[in-house]
Amino acid sequence: MSQIFDEDGKVIPITLVEAGPCFITQIKEQKKDGYNALQIGFEKKKKVKKTDKNKEFHYLKEIRNPEEQESKVGDKIDVSIFKEGDKVKVSGISKGKGFQGGVKRWGFHGKSATHGVKHEHRTLGSVGSTDAARVFKGKKMPGRMGYERVTKKNLKIAKIDIENNLIAIKGAVPGRPGTLLEIASQ
Repeated sequence: MSQIFDEDGKVIPITLVEAGPCFITQIKEQKKDGYNALQIGFEKKKKVKKTDKNKEFHYLKEIRNPEEQESKVGDKIDVSIFKEGDKVKVSGISKGKGFQGGVKRWGFHGKSATHGVKHEHRTLGSVGSTDAARVFKGKKMPGRMGYERVTKKNLKIAKIDIENNLIAIKGAVPGRPGTLLEIASQ
C-alpha cells in the first residue's frame, strides 16, 4: 500500500496492483463445451518443457459468461480497459492467520479476571445444550482463520499507469503482497 494526495491536499490510501498483460488462451462456446467462457493466462513462463506445450502461462483463470465481444485466442488484455474513477470489485485469497481462539476469531469477550477464574480468561465457556446433549452445527468455536476467497466491492480506481501496467486502487485489497487478484469492473 501507499498514498497519494488529491488537489485539496487530502491523503488517499491506495494499493498498487500490477495488472497484466493477460492473454486469451481459449474460448469456450455453448455449442461445443456446454457453456460460454474465456480462459485467460497471466505471467508467461520463461522456459516451457516439451511435456507442457499447452501450459505456457503460470496462472490460468476461466471467466464465465463474458460479454459478447470479438475476441480471438492470443488477444491481449491490459490496464487500458479501465479508466480512472471506475468502480471495480477485487477478489483474492485473504491472509492466513492459522489456528485462532474464539476471542480473536469471533470477537468473544472472554471471562472476568475475578471470582475464582484461573487460567481461563480467553476460553469459550459452555458450548452445549442441556437437553440436546450435543454441540449444534455452526457453533462459533476456535479454528483456522483466514486464507479464504474474499471479494471487496465498490473500490475506486485512483490512477492508471499504462506503460508499467499498474493500477492504483483506493483502499485495501484482500491478501498479502504478491497475491494473485481478480479485478472486474462493476
